[in-house]
Amino acid sequence: MDTLPVNIPGLVWAYRFPPEGGKAIRLQNSALQAELTNGGGFYWLHLNLADARVPALLDGLEGLNDDARSALTTRDTHSAVTVDEQMLYGTLVDCQREFDHETADLGWLHFAISDRFIITSRLQPLRSVERARMLIEKNPAKFARPVDLFEALVIEFQRTLISIVMEMTEQLNVIEDYVYDNTPRDERRRLAPVRRTVVRLHRHLRTVLSLMRRAAASDDEEMPFGFEDIAARLTSRLESVDHDIYALQDRARLLHEEIDSKLSTETNRHLYILSLMTAFLLPPTLVTGFFGMNTANLPFAQGSGGTEYAIGLIVASILLAWWLLKRVDIL
Repeated sequence: MDTLPVNIPGLVWAYRFPPEGGKAIRLQNSALQAELTNGGGFYWLHLNLADARVPALLDGLEGLNDDARSALTTRDTHSAVTVDEQMLYGTLVDCQREFDHETADLGWLHFAISDRFIITSRLQPLRSVERARMLIEKNPAKFARPVDLFEALVIEFQRTLISIVMEMTEQLNVIEDYVYDNTPRDERRRLAPVRRTVVRLHRHLRTVLSLMRRAAASDDEEMPFGFEDIAARLTSRLESVDHDIYALQDRARLLHEEIDSKLSTETNRHLYILSLMTAFLLPPTLVTGFFGMNTANLPFAQGSGGTEYAIGLIVASILLAWWLLKRVDIL
């Protein structure tokens, strides 16, 4: 691994693709900005926005207009795809990754593409970008144009979504087993993060799909060469994942409703038992309350056997309550 100080501010990595094809050249950390365009072809420059010098670097790069520079340095957290002057720039959603594991937390990839370069920037490490870099190492001949690399980025994002859908499906399977078990359990706490992740992914994916369709409908003179075909393929891929995510969202919603239904049924059962206990205990309470009054001339106050008579009245009141509940079909 190259550990030398970087001469390009915010550099994460940079690749130069020769015009005749062949192996992509990864520039060293000590490379200068001029080496990006040496030998012709195109280059991929990936930047870390945590470096405050990145905006100044972009001001010095040829081929970027003001809107593209703003797209590469924005901190907006929503997707955007713009086609203008044979350039493609904007922001795509992606999933973050840590050094030791991948996550489902959302991050944002900013990009600008022309026929001479693809420049990307981000704040957090992203899963799809790293996978696209590994593809370059394995098969650089696939990438003859910058838009081919953009297609690879979106395809890897689609694959990331598929892996997340599989993870969420496994979690829903486990929750579903508990929900439909004989012993009712409240799984809403475990279900809530799954629903939140699925809803966010579906919302952002629908936005990306809409932006892709709009960009593909731009004037041919405005869009980069070959982007129209790539946009059609990417839209088809993302639509298939969108159907899976929508089905997962619908399943999570139905599972939440099933949990609510079971908990409501259990609550109603408890209330029913409590109501029956109240109905049985109310008549004895009236009897004991009556004989507990500190007044004169109470029945059974004189002589022996008063307690036995009072107990008999209590039992009789319970039996009367039971008979009335049976008569009105409550029991």
